[in-house]
Amino acid sequence: MNKIERQSRSAADDQVLPGEIPSDAVLSDELAQELSRIPTEVIEPGDAPLLVKAPLTPAEVRTILMSLLLTMFLAALDQTIVATALPTIGRQFADVNNLSWVITAYLLASTAVAPVFGTLSDIYGRRAMIITAMALFMVGSIMCALAPNMIVLIIARALQGLGGGGILPIVQVVISDVVSPRERGQYQAYFSGVWVAAGIGGPIIGGLFAEHLHWSMIFWINIPLGVGSLALLLPKMKKLPVFHRRRKVDWLGGVLLMASAVVFMLVLTWGGTKFSWASPTIVAMIGAAAVMAFAFIWHAIHHDEPFLPLPLMSGSVVPFAMAAGGCAMGAMLGLTVHMPLYYEVVYGLTAGEAGVALIPIAAVSVGGAAFAGHMMTKAKHYKRVAIAGTAMSALMGLLLALMTPLPLWALLTMLGLFSIGLGTVFPVSLVSIQNAVPRPQIGTATGAMNFFRALMASFTVAAFTTILLMALGTDISISGEHAASTHPIAASDMVSAFRYVFEAAAALLALSTLFLLLMEERPLAGPAKAKPSLVSE
Repeated sequence: MNKIERQSRSAADDQVLPGEIPSDAVLSDELAQELSRIPTEVIEPGDAPLLVKAPLTPAEVRTILMSLLLTMFLAALDQTIVATALPTIGRQFADVNNLSWVITAYLLASTAVAPVFGTLSDIYGRRAMIITAMALFMVGSIMCALAPNMIVLIIARALQGLGGGGILPIVQVVISDVVSPRERGQYQAYFSGVWVAAGIGGPIIGGLFAEHLHWSMIFWINIPLGVGSLALLLPKMKKLPVFHRRRKVDWLGGVLLMASAVVFMLVLTWGGTKFSWASPTIVAMIGAAAVMAFAFIWHAIHHDEPFLPLPLMSGSVVPFAMAAGGCAMGAMLGLTVHMPLYYEVVYGLTAGEAGVALIPIAAVSVGGAAFAGHMMTKAKHYKRVAIAGTAMSALMGLLLALMTPLPLWALLTMLGLFSIGLGTVFPVSLVSIQNAVPRPQIGTATGAMNFFRALMASFTVAAFTTILLMALGTDISISGEHAASTHPIAASDMVSAFRYVFEAAAALLALSTLFLLLMEERPLAGPAKAKPSLVSE
């Protein structure tokens, strides 16, 4: 690593944060430790000017974080708010056959562009890319609201997904520019809470708008909220340190990566439901995805500056942290999608009651994330809390498989414990990745992490569906939607089938524990105890 970058990186990592007044001796000690941990990637000094600006005040930190929370809420809300309005939209456009594409188009687009926006933020900067992502999101929202037919609505949702998929990695990268790695974990809990609030509130808000106002309001509401978040965020972002590096964009590599991801997710979406896994269509799509994936890898190996540098995904931290977070995300979403079916068939709950019963899975994980983030600000061995948490989750999953059927209160309690342990993985894995890569490549690594988590979640949902189809018989359709309370499947058969699902979830969390054990625990840069707060000076 050249002298210029070494000086710039150490200056960036050791800048004084709001409320922190370190002594010269502490600075010298932290500087020596940080220099010993700098990765060995070589970046030309002429291409990588790192500019560290004046430290942010506590008020500016709070403003940036609050605007990021609002921005994240918009992206999270639009993944769920449309669901309850779909019947109304289908009736207006007299098209129910293509309704699922209103959600699928958004998810495909948002997943495919996550690594793209992460990498581009390392090339053109965070400010430019958050503006681009928000602009695409708001333009897509306006097109959705004004859509005259289903086809236009689906295209507009894909455009909206392009923006929404860029928001998450950029927000996570901006946090890395605002607070040090040691402090960063506690803020991730706030953003986990935003996802939970959007997941719970989205269907309620969408239903109210569709029933009492007009379904287009679920898109119009994005405009004032989006403009407000940008108005709060952009002026303060001018003071953030600049870590991006201008270079030529490897568009071919980006296109190959996105195309292979889209085809692979379509395989997971259609396989076993719309088409059988052995059908020529699915086999051809799997082959196409594999060819494009190998083409991307070959291109990345032979390109001087590939879109996603493969060495960045190697080492003793990044691959294990990505795998641990991906397994945890897959287990959580796999259960979230399929548990309503279990609640309705086994316990006779209505669709609304089954949705409420999902809270222990979706909401309680925030508590685990908050605890792990808090421990990261104090504990030297910060990954131990995530190891203990995932091990507890694996145990709860195994007990659910062995002890089901349980009284509903007991099932919800065990799912709550499962979720608390699972939530500890997310701040630890994210911060470990960002702490292990060079500053000019944090965006690339963060985007790749979100991309892998989304693919893993899609794979797990498809795998859980396949498990249920194999256990219950292939003459039924399980697509992740709530089943009616008069579902023809016997409760005893559903209990037997879900034992395999719980075992699969336990296996995923056991794998997550193993990956955390294998991950190197590097010291986190930053103060021993975080000072900035969202609520006090």
